[in-house]
Amino acid sequence: MAATRNCLVFDLGAESGRAVLGRFDGNSLALEDIHRFPNGPIRLRDSIYWDTLRLFSEIKQGISSAIHDHACKPDSIGIDTWGVDFGLLDRRGDLIGNPFHYRDRRCDGMLEAAFSRVPRAEIFERTGIQFMQINTLYQLLSMALDGSPALSSARTMLLMPDLFSYWLTGMVCSERTIASTSQCLDPNTGTWALPLLERLGIPTHIFSEIVEPGAVLGPLLPSVVEETGADSVQVIAGGSHDTASAVAAVPAETDDCAYLSSGTWSLMGVELPRPVINEKALAYNFTNEGGVCSTIRLLKNITGLWLIQECRRTWAAEGETLSYEEIARMAAEAPPSAAFVDPDHRDFMAPGDMPSRIRDFCRQTGQQSPEAIGSLARLVFESLALKYRLTLERLEELIGRHLGTIHIVGGGSQNRLLSQFTADATGRAVIAGPVEATAAGNAMMQLIALGELGSIEEGRAVIRRSFHTEAYEPRDTHRWEDTYRGFLKLMQHPAVSA
Repeated sequence: MAATRNCLVFDLGAESGRAVLGRFDGNSLALEDIHRFPNGPIRLRDSIYWDTLRLFSEIKQGISSAIHDHACKPDSIGIDTWGVDFGLLDRRGDLIGNPFHYRDRRCDGMLEAAFSRVPRAEIFERTGIQFMQINTLYQLLSMALDGSPALSSARTMLLMPDLFSYWLTGMVCSERTIASTSQCLDPNTGTWALPLLERLGIPTHIFSEIVEPGAVLGPLLPSVVEETGADSVQVIAGGSHDTASAVAAVPAETDDCAYLSSGTWSLMGVELPRPVINEKALAYNFTNEGGVCSTIRLLKNITGLWLIQECRRTWAAEGETLSYEEIARMAAEAPPSAAFVDPDHRDFMAPGDMPSRIRDFCRQTGQQSPEAIGSLARLVFESLALKYRLTLERLEELIGRHLGTIHIVGGGSQNRLLSQFTADATGRAVIAGPVEATAAGNAMMQLIALGELGSIEEGRAVIRRSFHTEAYEPRDTHRWEDTYRGFLKLMQHPAVSA
C-alpha cells in the first residue's frame, strides 16, 4: 500500500477560514478540519478592510496545529481565497496598509470612470471578464484617480492567496486562476493586459510574474519554520482562487453539465479549452476566468447566500438567533413566494440591514413585501433558483449546446431546499456535493504537483470515490414555468433594469 500523503489546505472565504488536513492513501482522499477562524469586513471610519495580519496568524496557527495537535507533518501546503482583493508591497517587500474589502464604496462610479477612458467593449475584448465594480481593475483605478500615496509608493501588488504564500515562502508571483479574477489579465495571451492598464493610468510595474496552477513555490521561510515547527514542507500554488479549486473537484464524468459553486457567491458555468469573448458574452456579462490544467471557466458571478448571511446577522442583532438549517426549515414551511428579487441588484451589494432592503425592493417594484422570516427567506431561495435558470439558458446559448445536469458544490450544496428549488426551476437534474469541493480541489492540485496524481481526470475519479453526493430531480415544473415568467417580467422592471 502506498504511503499516505498529507496535504494541508487553507481555504479562506468571505465569512470564515479554515485549515483542512487532506490525507491521500493512493486510492481515496479524506479531509479533516483542524482549525477554523472567522473572517469578515472590518469597518474603520468610512472604509472596509480585511484583517490580513490576523488571517496570516491564523494560517501559522493552522500549520502548528497540524504538527503539534494532530501529529501530522504535511508534505505540502496550498492556499485558496476569494478573488479580486490585494495587498500592496513597498520597495522592501513590506505591506502598505490593510487591504481593502471588495465591498468598500471606494469603487462606486468606477465602472463609468473606466468606460470614459476605454470603451466597455474594448475592456471586455482585452480581459474577457464580467463587469463588476469590485474587480481589482476598478479598485486600482479608484486609487489612481484619488492619487493614493499607497499606490504611488507600491513596488508590487499581490492578490490575497499570493500575498499569504509570499509571507510563507518569500516568493513573489501571481497564480493564474486568482490573477484572472482581477480583470487585469489577457486570457488570449496569458499575460497582464499592460496596454489597457496604461490607458487607465494604473502603474504596470506592480504586476508580478504569472505562474501556473500547481506551481511549487518553495519551502517555508526559516522564520515560519521556527514559529510553527514545520520544516521540509513545500508550498504549492494550486487553484488559488477558491472557485477554481471548487470546480477542479466537480465529480463530472462528461462535459454535458454545468457547475454551480455555491456559497456567499454563486458561480455558474462550464469548463472550456478557450475563452468565449464576443458581443453576446459581453451583453450577458459573462466572465472567462482561468481554471486548472489549462482550462477556462466560462461563468457568471451571481450574488449567492450573501443575502441570507446578511439577513441572519440582522435577525441576530434583533434578538432572533437562527442557524442556517433553521432558516431553511422556516422557508420550506412558508407558502410559495409571490414576490422576487434580482439577487445581483446594486441595493444588495453592501453589508447592512438586508431584510429591510429586500422589503424596500419589493415595494419599489410593486410586489407584496414579505414580513415573516420564513417568507422572506423563501423569497431569497426561490429568486436564486430563478436567477440560476436565466443564467443557465444564457450559458447554453453562448456555448451552443444543452446542459443536462447541474453539479452544485461547496457549502451551499448542503441547503437541500435550494438544491431542490434549483432542480425545479431549471428542469434539470441536480447533483449536490461534495460539500468540501474547494478543499478537495486544492488538495487534488497539491497531489498532482507532488506527482501522486497524473491528471485532473484521475483526480476527479478520486473525488467520486471519496465523497458523498445527493441527487435531486425536477418536480412541480408547471408552477415553476409560471413563476419563471413572472421573474423575467420583474427583471424588465425599470427599478431593476436601470
